[in-house]
Amino acid sequence: MAQLIRRVEPIYPALWIQIHCEGRVELHALISTTGTIESLEVISGHPLFIQSALAAVREWRYRPTILNGRPIEVDTHITVIYTLNH
Repeated sequence: MAQLIRRVEPIYPALWIQIHCEGRVELHALISTTGTIESLEVISGHPLFIQSALAAVREWRYRPTILNGRPIEVDTHITVIYTLNH
């Protein structure tokens, strides 16, 4: 299980704030042996949230996952949730 050590929050699109729209973006990620995001693809999500989610998650950093004493790549799913404080 990958352990997140640096999370960058996505920028909430201004239009979506004005019209009080919330949503989520589902991503498939490959975390490298050094803890950086090696590849990232969209599984689902509203098109106006996708770019902001991708930009934020590309900046996330994970503690390297160790298996049998060696760092390994981790294949995972990430959900970015856009919610307004009511």
